[in-house]
Amino acid sequence: MTIHPQLTIPETIAAGPGPGNTDARVMARFASAGMADHMHPDVLRGMVECKQMLRDVMGTRNVHTFGVAGTGWSGLDMMFSAVMPGDTVVMFVNGTFSGIDGLTVRMKAATAEELAANALDPQAASVTIVNVPHGQSVTGDIVDAALAQHKPKWAAMAHWETGSGRINDIRGFSDACEKHGAMGLVDAVSSLGVEDFRIDDFPGVHGWASCPQKGICCLPLTYAPVSFTDHYIETLKSTGTRTFVHHPILEARHWGIVGGEDVEKGTYHRTHSAYAVAAFHEALRITLQQTVAQRAKDYAFHEGALRDALTAMGCDVTSNMTSLIVLDLPKSMAGREMELVQHCRAQNFGIWPTLSEPVQVRIGILNLLNQTAISDIVTRFAQAMRDLGATVDQTAVDAALGRHYGQAIAAE
Repeated sequence: MTIHPQLTIPETIAAGPGPGNTDARVMARFASAGMADHMHPDVLRGMVECKQMLRDVMGTRNVHTFGVAGTGWSGLDMMFSAVMPGDTVVMFVNGTFSGIDGLTVRMKAATAEELAANALDPQAASVTIVNVPHGQSVTGDIVDAALAQHKPKWAAMAHWETGSGRINDIRGFSDACEKHGAMGLVDAVSSLGVEDFRIDDFPGVHGWASCPQKGICCLPLTYAPVSFTDHYIETLKSTGTRTFVHHPILEARHWGIVGGEDVEKGTYHRTHSAYAVAAFHEALRITLQQTVAQRAKDYAFHEGALRDALTAMGCDVTSNMTSLIVLDLPKSMAGREMELVQHCRAQNFGIWPTLSEPVQVRIGILNLLNQTAISDIVTRFAQAMRDLGATVDQTAVDAALGRHYGQAIAAE
């Protein structure tokens, strides 16, 4: 028998696409929650308050708005659970994670025969994958043309694609879904809590799924936000779904949502975590205190500072998200992206490469919305480039940051 030494995990700066840097207040609530069982009245009250606050954060009157125990993958699996074998679906893919969503859809929509033919990568005949090149956004025109041609039951898209750092046209998507009678499903894993939007403003979208560990700035494996319209729920009632754990209607009962209404007590038993409830509750409180609108402005402002500094280093930014920058290194360092990323990560500076071709570098600022944090990221990245032999004009970099923050300070 081997008993390993106590595990120690060092402090790092999580400067990637997510998970983000969890707010200290969230960590404190998680660690200080009492040893209450999951049916304690305060835990149940916390769930009711989470449900109410989440509706405000997401901007919705959807009663079926709650959290799924787990990460964003859990929320997405629940949202896609309404897709049944043989359902017609058009899925828009422009990066790694919308690509994984596409695989999920193909697995859900595959017939028994299609799944048996290729269990890990089924080629469901009822699913159309519309591939948009890496580095480009899905536009409303692309969605409109595809839905006009295929007339699917479902249409699905990632709002913010962190694989390539691109924002996709959610307005055009929703409008096209309404126009062509498709039910829209949106992966909002990276946009919720970062962009200022209300999901009720997009009536063509009937299912939304996000995660706790990015824009909401909570811990992974707490609660992934989801929201479903009455039309989605009625459709699910008529078709059923082949999941028990991630069944939207059953899981809603756990949150005290029965028959389309809030009730006093939940009727579906799931053993959950009082610590997770406490953390999620605090993360939502922080989001509402800061307001989504102000947080969106802060992300746009600080991303602009980082973008200016990286451009001054000779990097070419190809993304348009405000929580994540995706870039090509200067030509003199082309082909050394993975080497640079690994060099940074060895120093507890957690940046990421893209996970599909072409290989690029990704630098995120989740919950790092202050000048000190951005300056630290810039300093670390510039030094890493020098360590690999690049020439960085520090004067130009400092000037870029100075212009950005100096102008803002002067304006205030």
